Amino acid sequence: MNSLSIIPVLSEKSYQLSLKRNCYVFSVSKNYNKIEITKTIEKNYNVEVKDVNITNLKGKKKRVMSITGKRQSNQFGYRNNTKRAFVYLKEGFKIPIFDAIEEETKKEEKAQKNFDKIAEKELKKSEKKPRKILGNRKSKEKE
Repeated sequence: MNSLSIIPVLSEKSYQLSLKRNCYVFSVSKNYNKIEITKTIEKNYNVEVKDVNITNLKGKKKRVMSITGKRQSNQFGYRNNTKRAFVYLKEGFKIPIFDAIEEETKKEEKAQKNFDKIAEKELKKSEKKPRKILGNRKSKEKE
């Protein structure tokens, strides 16, 4: 078993799964099975795995243009087939894959709170009654 053949998938969907269902998505070598994936993840991340689901994804068909001399030809190629493992962890366990994203959101929330406080202060200042101008302009012009 090679630990380099299990790579975490960093996407919006996998991030939402980790938050809502405590599920992490890994791109896995094609010859891995559920038992090997479970053992490798438990060893690498010091967590307890509850369940593992595996999907085999067929590579997408892509058009490839080739130009030789004066001829053009449309050919079709395929991306590589991949295998993904959806790993569900037991309660209380977490893999620190998305920690940088969570720290960034906390910083943004803190900055937004500070901005809101400053905006409230500015709003209070602008709501104060304007000072009365001593004297009346018309009365000064008559004199």
